[in-house]
Amino acid sequence: MSNEILSTLTTLRDYMRWGASRLTQAQVCFGQGTTTALDEAVALVLHAVHQPYTLHSSFFQCVLTLDERKAVFELIERRIHERVPAAYLTKESIFAGLPFYVDERVLIPRSPVAELIEQQFAPWIDEENVEHILDLCTGSGCIGIACAYAFPNAMVDAVDLSPEALEVAEINIEKHQLSDTVTTYYSDLFNKLPPMQYDIIISNPPYVCLNEWENLPPEFHAEPDMAFKGGVSGLDLVLRILSNAKNYLSDHGILIIEVGSSAETLQTLLIDVPFYWLNFERGGDGVFLLTADQVAHYHDVFVAASKQIHH
Repeated sequence: MSNEILSTLTTLRDYMRWGASRLTQAQVCFGQGTTTALDEAVALVLHAVHQPYTLHSSFFQCVLTLDERKAVFELIERRIHERVPAAYLTKESIFAGLPFYVDERVLIPRSPVAELIEQQFAPWIDEENVEHILDLCTGSGCIGIACAYAFPNAMVDAVDLSPEALEVAEINIEKHQLSDTVTTYYSDLFNKLPPMQYDIIISNPPYVCLNEWENLPPEFHAEPDMAFKGGVSGLDLVLRILSNAKNYLSDHGILIIEVGSSAETLQTLLIDVPFYWLNFERGGDGVFLLTADQVAHYHDVFVAASKQIHH
């Protein structure tokens, strides 16, 4: 069958279309940097022929050599049979329009907060007031690095409890030549951070409840489970961040946390807290924003809820 495909399909466009059909037919799961079969096929095909993701569509009619066709075929088949996310096969993911190195040590970047970062969190904060940014649970470093681009005059601290994830974050910091701006910390949330008041604290922490995690498709189980598991409720880390953020936010600071599928659980648990749930033009939900005043005002409520969850 493969020989027939290799002789019949000739152009980049042919293989993108065929790849999309194969991925759909095989019922692979998307949602880890790409959301459709066609997007994923394009990413895999371009990678197989050593072309950038920004390649202009006018090149899609180019005829591939036989070796290139084989490389595309084999990569699409690997995606189907190994059931690992495409980004682990290509070792690249795009976040906020920026390329990041990724492998099995980190969650694949896909947070909707990329849109907020590109907009410099307007209208919630004035760019001129942003000197220090904290990215908690940084993983690949994508959020912290994207913030460094958005706020070139700010210093960014990127925190993770996974030494392996921090190795990948360091690769990306070097890739983007930001070692003077972005500093990594091996820390359990705030624990090992020096005293600092941050103007923006942003986090995409583990927030999936254990029951939901166990039922995720195989592609998600290829990612580090530490990046998903938020305890029985999904809110273990979220509540710890809320309980401690007061001491690390500047007076005009903002706290942004993605809680994804645990949003309803959080809002039900903290029914009186006026979380501002952000809207995204490019899709995505489950991200809230609180001001420093709100974080301080509800501090005792957060602490009580955190104790309740952990007992």
